[in-house]
Amino acid sequence: MRPLQEGDIVNVDITIFLRGYHGDVSETYPVGAQSKSSLELVKTAYESMHKAIEICKPDTPFKAIGEIIGSYADSKGLAVVRDYTGHGVGKLFHSEPSVPHYPTQMKQVMRPGHVFTIEPMISQGTYKIKEWPDKWTVATVDGQRSAQFEHTILITEDGHEILTARNENSPALNI
Repeated sequence: MRPLQEGDIVNVDITIFLRGYHGDVSETYPVGAQSKSSLELVKTAYESMHKAIEICKPDTPFKAIGEIIGSYADSKGLAVVRDYTGHGVGKLFHSEPSVPHYPTQMKQVMRPGHVFTIEPMISQGTYKIKEWPDKWTVATVDGQRSAQFEHTILITEDGHEILTARNENSPALNI
């Protein structure tokens, strides 16, 4: 491990347990000046998450999330890490459904009351990862950069609500 340096990007993943329920959110922040490719990576991760959130409503197949994110990342020449998915969240931190961010044949559809995360991890290189000896840190096998954003989503009767939405006090993303 080393101190953060100008040009790094860092992902901050925060969970909360409040009144018996879990929430989960993450954002990737640039450290100082960035290369064009790093900013494009971070923007693509952010935009792909929001493009997927936009389609969330009752009767939408969960597989549509992966189709949108996968297609958008591919159009930018980037990859979607496949070892991590979004997940159901509520009284349990990780529960059904598993929400892949890449195309699948998943048949389950969204229903009012479903609460889950959308958290695509987008990579400049391969989607394949390796775990570091600390048993916590992961990196792509080719060592290329990745960026991730995450929100917790509630499916309502007529659409969705972002339970972890940014507000006027949220720090600037600078992307």
